[in-house]
Amino acid sequence: MDFTFTEEHLAAVEAAEAVFSAVAPDAVPSPAMTAEAVADDFDRPLWSRLADSDLLGLVLPEEHGGAGLDPIALCLVLRESAKVLARVPLLETSAVAMAVTRFGSTSLRGEVLPRIGHGDLVLTAAANGRTGHGSAESAVTARRPVGPAGGWVLDGMHTAVPWAQCADRIAVPAHTGDGRAVLALVPRTHDGLALAEQVSTSGERLAEVRFKAVKIDDRDLIDDPHAWEWLRGLLATGTCALALGLGERVLAMTGAYTGKREQFGFPVATFQAVAVQAADRYIDLRAMEATLWQAAWRITTDSDGALPPAGDIAVAKIWASEGVRRVVQTAQHLHGGFGADVDYPLHRYHAWAKQLELSLGPAAAHEEALGDLLAAHPLG
Repeated sequence: MDFTFTEEHLAAVEAAEAVFSAVAPDAVPSPAMTAEAVADDFDRPLWSRLADSDLLGLVLPEEHGGAGLDPIALCLVLRESAKVLARVPLLETSAVAMAVTRFGSTSLRGEVLPRIGHGDLVLTAAANGRTGHGSAESAVTARRPVGPAGGWVLDGMHTAVPWAQCADRIAVPAHTGDGRAVLALVPRTHDGLALAEQVSTSGERLAEVRFKAVKIDDRDLIDDPHAWEWLRGLLATGTCALALGLGERVLAMTGAYTGKREQFGFPVATFQAVAVQAADRYIDLRAMEATLWQAAWRITTDSDGALPPAGDIAVAKIWASEGVRRVVQTAQHLHGGFGADVDYPLHRYHAWAKQLELSLGPAAAHEEALGDLLAAHPLG
C-alpha cells in the first residue's frame, strides 16, 4: 500500500484550506439542546464558496463536471472542514453522489450529478446517525405495487437523519420482501414523506423521516446488493476524517493554551503531567490518521486483503470514536474552567466531538463486528 498523496489530492487540500481559512468555528450556543437554539439551515454562503472552488464536484465524474477524485480526496477535504466545524452537508452529499456514480442508472446519474457541483442539489442519507452500526436496512420496506404501474412503494421510518430539512433528496436504505437491501433516492417534498424534528448532542437539527406509501419510479431505486453497504462504509470513513480534523485542531488549541498559561512562574506545558497527557493524545491522533487512510484506501482501490474493507473501516471507527473523545476530554481538563467558557470555542468542539462519537457508535460494537469478520476470514 502507498499512502503518498497525489498532486490532485494535495491541490484539493490547498483549495480546502483557502476556503475554510475564512470560516469562524461554529458558534451555535451550547449546550443548545432545544430546537429554538439551532440554526434553521446550513452555511449556504460557505456552500457557495465550496462550489466556486470546485470542491463540491471533487468526487463527481468528469463527464458530469467533476474532478473524478476518490474517497481519499474527500476525506482530506473533510479533515480540513472539521477543523473549523464547518456546518455544511459535504460528507453526505459527496458520499451519496459517489454511490449514485458507482451503482445508479444512467438516467439517475444524468438527473442528479450535474447539479451537485454547482451547489444546486443537496443530498443526505438516512443511516441511523450517519453510520448505523445496527440493522438500519430493516427500518424501511420497499415493495412493488399491485398492478401494471411499476415503481416501488416505501413504508417505515429512519431516525437521526442529518440535514434532512435542508436536503433536496434523501438516500434511504430499505429491504425488500425477498431479503434484498436496496437504496432509494427520495425527494424531501415527496408525497407521503414526513419529517419530525430532532436535535443532536451538538445542537444541530436532525429529523425522524417517515415514509407512508411513498411511491417512487424504478430509476430512483438502486437495487445493487452492494450499494447500501458501500455507502455506509464511505459515510463511516468520512466521519472518521471529521473526527481526525476536529481532534487535530483541539490538540493545537490545547498546545497553544498550555504554552502561554503559567503556574509557579512556568508555562504549564513544561510540567511533566501535562506533557504526558498531550503526548498520549498525539499518539491517539496518529493512530486515528493511520487507520483512516487504510480504510479510505481500501474503499478507493477495492483491493483484496486478509479481511474485506469492512474490517479496516471497523478499525478506523474504533480509533476515531475512542480517540476523539479522549482528545477533547484531555483538552477540557488542561484548559481548566476556561474550556467551558461559552465565549471560547472549545466547548463547541467538545459538543461536536461527542456527536461524532455517538454517530460512529460504541467501539465495543465495532470490535464485535471485527471479531465476526476475523472468524469468517481467518488470518494466516
